[in-house]
Amino acid sequence: MKKLWILLFLAVFSFANVDSIVIKSASALDRFMALPEEEIPPKLLRKAKAIAIIPDLIRGGFIAGARFGKGVLLVRMPQGWSDPIFIKLYGASLGWQIGLESIDVVLIFTDMASVQKLLNGSLTLAADASLAVGPVGRAASVGTDFSAQILSYSRSMGAYVGVALAGAKLEVDYDTMLRAYKCDPTKIYLILQGQCRYDNQFVRILKNKINRYSAWHE
Repeated sequence: MKKLWILLFLAVFSFANVDSIVIKSASALDRFMALPEEEIPPKLLRKAKAIAIIPDLIRGGFIAGARFGKGVLLVRMPQGWSDPIFIKLYGASLGWQIGLESIDVVLIFTDMASVQKLLNGSLTLAADASLAVGPVGRAASVGTDFSAQILSYSRSMGAYVGVALAGAKLEVDYDTMLRAYKCDPTKIYLILQGQCRYDNQFVRILKNKINRYSAWHE
């Protein structure tokens, strides 16, 4: 198990420079919105309090596996989407797994309480906040647990997959925050209020994509 974690960390960190995380997050969102019948419903994007995107989540192992990935969290503020809060997702997983697999994950936060738990440092999915698989398609509504605080979406090799995220931990990635921002990365309120910026073309592209996809009509 220890060797597995080492391989996972090496695989993720070798591609974990700051801009590449933002670029890959934007590309992952495109893949989720590529087909109308499989997209994240725009109405959920419009109502989201925050959106987390973890591109290239690495999952692997044999019977008992592990997962690790880096991504971004954008929080809806009165002035629009915040600059990215860099996050990481990790934890053990159970099931018959052989080898490594790359998965894109999007988490839609439906209330600010769960967002605040993450911003305070860390959040365990399905323990600190209720979790449900999100609906797909513009007219999706039947069978959806809209009471869940977090709705999850996952794709692998271009197709939706049922990745069990319960028990996985989301944390603020302070190391990446320090590389991205020149202010104290522990003072996240400065970023949310726009007093400390990581504003470049890649961040603007990601925000524009979220706004454009949110504006689509069912």
